[in-house]
Amino acid sequence: MASSSRARISRKARAKAEADFATWLMMAKLGSFDDLPSNAQEILTNYRARLDRMSETESKVVAVREVYCSYYSEMGGAGSAPEPEVHSTSTGDNVVRSQRPRNARSPPSAASGPTQPMAPRPVPALLIFAGMALS
Repeated sequence: MASSSRARISRKARAKAEADFATWLMMAKLGSFDDLPSNAQEILTNYRARLDRMSETESKVVAVREVYCSYYSEMGGAGSAPEPEVHSTSTGDNVVRSQRPRNARSPPSAASGPTQPMAPRPVPALLIFAGMALS
């Protein structure tokens, strides 16, 4: 039970860290760096400083990890934050694939019949007037 609780906290902290970092980065790019909380400013300052030593992707990973560890302990996670499961969600710059597959709804089959009565289709007013003119 404690393992599932730890995993749940880890997933929530990781998702929040990724979302917050992306938001902070976008706000900074839009010129709102000074409006960010001090911890966000510090994370972004460290992120920018690391860009001299490593790639943008590596620097983002480190920054999100810092935020994740902080959130993990704030959310009640015991000990050090576990390494999250590795999965690649990025499909390009600033595009993230959905984590959860959408529920596929199958269209009702003709054999089962409609579940609701079919409403009559509206007739465009132009056709009604055209019919009156022809009579």
